[in-house]
Amino acid sequence: VQLQASGGGLVQAGGSLRLSCAASGRRAFSSYAIGWFRQAPGGELEFVAVINWSGGSTYYAASVKGRFTISRDNAKNTVSLQMNSLKPEDTAVYYCAAETNYLWFTNQDQAMMRDEYDYWGQGTLVTVSS
Repeated sequence: VQLQASGGGLVQAGGSLRLSCAASGRRAFSSYAIGWFRQAPGGELEFVAVINWSGGSTYYAASVKGRFTISRDNAKNTVSLQMNSLKPEDTAVYYCAAETNYLWFTNQDQAMMRDEYDYWGQGTLVTVSS
């Protein structure tokens, strides 16, 4: 599985951005979950959101719930992260990652653990100015 994240950029606080994660490889895209993580300057990697293989189940970090929406298009092998009402504290490098071992996570705590994901894309930088 290869993942390619895109869509980052500079936006003012209150604005919106849409990130995309394009997947390729021999494994069928519709068979695994895709998550987004982020790492702020000087900070640790933080879970943002995850979507299951069908798009029917999602988890969100409390800090983004109600502002971010994760979705997927299995026909196009892409997962999107729509980010609205952006805040300066959303500034980070955003990474997409694939979890290919389970049908779905047991709970959100498991979904938030970086070690549960076995393929990672390169990051895309999101900068939110105040």
